[in-house]
Formats: sequence, structure tokens, C-alpha cells
Amino acid sequence: QVQLIESGGGLVQAGGSLRLSCAASGRTFITYAMGWFRQAPGKEREFVAAINKSGGTTYYADSVKGRFTISRDNAKNTVYLQMNSLKPEDTAVYRCAAADSYDRFSYPDEYDYWGQGTQVTVSS
Repeated sequence: QVQLIESGGGLVQAGGSLRLSCAASGRTFITYAMGWFRQAPGKEREFVAAINKSGGTTYYADSVKGRFTISRDNAKNTVYLQMNSLKPEDTAVYRCAAADSYDRFSYPDEYDYWGQGTQVTVSS
């Protein structure tokens, strides 16, 4: 089992940047692929980005490609989401998730563990 705790959310103006962190504890971090999802009020949960166990392969939603970067530090048991050029439509609760393995990295059901989330609000 693994516990996930997100941090780094907040209020930022459009065009600004934030870096989210997700710290993992419990089972060995490197055994998990990691993902970030977000959910805005009244909307379904949306895939944002994912990274494989070694950190060598990343995936992004089209809506964030070129603006967001996912990375991981296996020595620190932490995955990051660097968010640049933020837009009001990026406003949501962002949650990290861990998967023992996945075939479909953008599907929430593929992930086994979830953090509680951190709020990101982008003002126009």
C-alpha cells in the first residue's frame, strides 16, 4: 500500500506558474507508475499527465501538452507537476495517483491509490 499527499496548489494569475508535488510513503515508490488527474466543479475527472516507473516515459493530455511537465524523483519518493502558462480553464482540484501497472494511463480505473488533492485556481 502507498499513501499520497499533494501540495503546491494555490491561487495564481493567468500566465503564471505553479509546481505541484506528490509525496509517497509506504511501499517502494519506484514500483508505481504515477499520474495526475484534475476535476473542476460540475465536470468529470480528467487525465492530465502520467509517468512510468523509471521516469523515462511521459504522457500528457492535449490540453496541457507544451505547458505542463511531469517528473519524478525516486530517491525522494515524489512526483511533480510543473505547470506553466496557466489558464483559467486549468482551475480544478489536482490529484496524484499510483498504479502498480497500467495499459491505459489516462483511465482513472487503472490507478490503485489516490491522494486527497490540492486546489489550483487560476484567475483571469
